[in-house]
Amino acid sequence: MPLIHHPSSPLTYYVLASLIGAGVGFLSGLFGKGGSAITTPLLRVLLNTPRFFALASPLPATLPTTASASWAYRGNDLVDWHAVSVTCLWGIPATILGSLASSWVGGHFLMLLTAGFILYLGVNLLWRGEHEKKNGIQQTDRSHHRKLAIIALGVGFLSGLLANAGGVLYGPLFISWIDMPTKKALATSLIVSCFLAIPGTIAHWYLGHIDWALVLALSIATIPMSYLGARYALKMKSESLLKLYGSALTLFGLYDLIHTLRH
Repeated sequence: MPLIHHPSSPLTYYVLASLIGAGVGFLSGLFGKGGSAITTPLLRVLLNTPRFFALASPLPATLPTTASASWAYRGNDLVDWHAVSVTCLWGIPATILGSLASSWVGGHFLMLLTAGFILYLGVNLLWRGEHEKKNGIQQTDRSHHRKLAIIALGVGFLSGLLANAGGVLYGPLFISWIDMPTKKALATSLIVSCFLAIPGTIAHWYLGHIDWALVLALSIATIPMSYLGARYALKMKSESLLKLYGSALTLFGLYDLIHTLRH
């Protein structure tokens, strides 16, 4: 049962949205994610936010979130700029296409897809886990370039469709498929998410899917909290972080899927 219905109590609604932003912001910095994939079901389940606003409004809020968290990684030489450039090259047009395609798909189906997406990620992280790699990506290796392009095209389109920045997928894929060290994967994922949130934001703004007051409420809290989350991540073991994250994603994804199916 939602805590509040949006139109009836706007002040309480935006205050609670800001609290959601604070929690998601910390987790976003902690795990190198944009956070919109988690914010969307929280807005739906807890605040009964209209479907397309819940899908698209968290996306522009990821811009200050990822920028703030990325600032925490400065000076640590953790960003793989080759991966950033290749992923953005292929991911930006894929994100635009996915964003435009979202208007052809029913909002209820998109909510189901988001819930299933989160559930899959949680189970996948718990089953596979994370391991540090001694060697990162070889920038001249064509196979790595192709893998990055495939990741960017697939995740970019799905991110545009679900109105999220894709960080929740980029980090694990950089680790498992590109053999990138965990903390470098998280830092690189944050930069990629920041860039790829821009075309998705523009497309969904054009489609009228964004509540800018909600964006402001989310952003105010996410900026400091995402920075703190990233600083904390630098001090923790990746395996412990991702096991905890996988458990949270699995439980919440399952709950959100059941809630969406019932409504």
